[in-house]
Amino acid sequence: MSHSDIPNPDVPVSLETASELDGLVQAHPVVLVELYTEGCGICHSMEPILGLVARETDAVVATVNPRDDLPLIERFEVTSIPLHLLFVDGELIKRRADGFVGVDELLEWITVENETDSS
Repeated sequence: MSHSDIPNPDVPVSLETASELDGLVQAHPVVLVELYTEGCGICHSMEPILGLVARETDAVVATVNPRDDLPLIERFEVTSIPLHLLFVDGELIKRRADGFVGVDELLEWITVENETDSS
């Protein structure tokens, strides 16, 4: 089963490549992606937040370590992690690299951006 076959998982989807990321983004109307690295304490503390967001929204939530596919670092201009990317209808509409983000703030960010569909 490919990631595009997943209707709307209630847990974050772990991706390894840009190809998997592109397939997921094209297959779902709203996708929140966290770029993280192993050993990142803030990224680790975001795991339960991302799980709650996956359960409480229609957005598909995914995580990807850009070190697993190095061109992702340049493509998304990764300068700090965690980096959250919000895709709507296949387009990157918003990004944030604010460190730890609480569940309410992240839910609001996704909802507001999804409703306005602006960057």
